Amino acid sequence: MKECERLSVFSGKKTRQLFYIPEKCIGCGTCVQACPKSGLSVGAVGSIVRKLLDADFLERKGEDCLVCGICARVCPTGALELRQEGKTLNDMSYIFEAMKPTTVNENCVHCGLCEDICPRTCIEVIRDISKDGSLKLVGKTLINSASCVHCGWCAAVCPMNAIFVEKPFKGRWSWVEDICQTCHTCVEVCPTNALFNKKAKSGERVEKITHRPDACIYCGACAVACPVNAITVRKTAILPSLEKKGLLEKKILEAPVSEATHRTCIETDEDACLGCGNCVIVCPVNALNNRELAAGYLNNMDEKALLEVKNGKIFVVNQDLCGEDGVCVLICPVNAIWFVKREVN
Repeated sequence: MKECERLSVFSGKKTRQLFYIPEKCIGCGTCVQACPKSGLSVGAVGSIVRKLLDADFLERKGEDCLVCGICARVCPTGALELRQEGKTLNDMSYIFEAMKPTTVNENCVHCGLCEDICPRTCIEVIRDISKDGSLKLVGKTLINSASCVHCGWCAAVCPMNAIFVEKPFKGRWSWVEDICQTCHTCVEVCPTNALFNKKAKSGERVEKITHRPDACIYCGACAVACPVNAITVRKTAILPSLEKKGLLEKKILEAPVSEATHRTCIETDEDACLGCGNCVIVCPVNALNNRELAAGYLNNMDEKALLEVKNGKIFVVNQDLCGEDGVCVLICPVNAIWFVKREVN
């Protein structure tokens, strides 16, 4: 484990302990899907990624943890570790351990395309000009296995087919355009750059969100983070050859993504608020409930679901409807709205 990584003890029984490494977590909630006791929660993924909330993606919920380690076995990034008397128990029945590491073979010319494209910045290319008189680059291409999420970008752009990648899951991704409010939360949350917004030419209509299937690892982080539940992700297969795969398949294949736990409260500064209504307009929950327009418009003709301006000041209508994406915080010109963390029950 790197010195910069934090290690949290999630639970323990006798000599067994479950550890969480937040730096490795991508907020996908696969562990929450698999937990037999519903002892874990994931939420506020969008606001955490946007650095609007100082919190970890994952939290323990309740006191019923069996320390069985199923959560650690399904984690695709190794963010959960099960230890016995201080010794890590992760073996070939754990997806993260069973996945073949992303490797570079002798055909590599150290061009650096993989380093440039990696969405997790876990590739480093060290190169120099050959000293034998030939016109070629020599060096090393190093991949940080602890940070790699096996998305396949590096292998896709490699001109020499020198990189091997094994993905954790096969799956299906779908989205309902009429529900999507183009808040871009899924784009920012995706750990593999598998989602993006197309740029439209003048007079051209393009879809709000575009999916890159070849980059997707079907982790589900986008669906967990979507404030209006417009995205559906299903894992259809566990790709690595691992021991005791059947139990994990029963837990997570074709299962809906974990329901996001509401972990924030909206706070406002009425004295600072200008009453401009930008937060009301961009709120995807407001927009979903005002289908006539593409945003939660400001006028008083319709009641707003989440945020409203009354008497020139921002007003929170219903805290519990917040999708915790944070676009309201991002757009406020005077920092009059922000999130605070609430405790998970």
